[in-house]
Amino acid sequence: MMQEPLDVKSKILSTGIRVGTHVKTKFMAPFITMANPDGMYQFDMDTTLQRIDAAGRFINKVGPENVLVCSGREFAYSPIEKFCEITGAQMKLNRFMPGTLTNPSLKYYIEPKLILVSDPQVDEQAIIEATNAGIPVIGIANTDNITANVDLVIPANNKGRRSLATIYWLLVRRILIEQEKLTEDGHMTQEIDDFETKHLYDD
Repeated sequence: MMQEPLDVKSKILSTGIRVGTHVKTKFMAPFITMANPDGMYQFDMDTTLQRIDAAGRFINKVGPENVLVCSGREFAYSPIEKFCEITGAQMKLNRFMPGTLTNPSLKYYIEPKLILVSDPQVDEQAIIEATNAGIPVIGIANTDNITANVDLVIPANNKGRRSLATIYWLLVRRILIEQEKLTEDGHMTQEIDDFETKHLYDD
């Protein structure tokens, strides 16, 4: 039995990916369409999907193995682990150690060509070091984020576990399409559920 072509937008509408917070910064205002009845600002879904696609293309161009994915947000741990497992990217979870990108004498020093962060506020140290090292930054940013040093902003809900799983699932999907391992309307082997954090990690 043939599967119907994948309608990505309808698949992700219920994941909360476009629902932000009650706060709107000047940096994120261009991506916001309105506030819902609860006063939560919402992102334009088409813009979010376009930015995710652009990020996926950028990651593929640089080479996923040259990308460092960082997050101090626990709900992002499982999505990032799955993303790195499939793409071959590197990851730094929990606290980002000072000097990781700027001090070659440290044993944990690395030289990625691109940084991907899940929250510009939580992952501020990674952004500071990437900026100092001249490394481009892709950042998943909510309505309340400051994105002054983020080169490519993905406007999306970066606080919900379902939303974060969806964002990383979409990024993997775009990378696989760019690598010609998946068609635009193809179905991935992994579902959004496979990326979702089912438990919290210990600090």
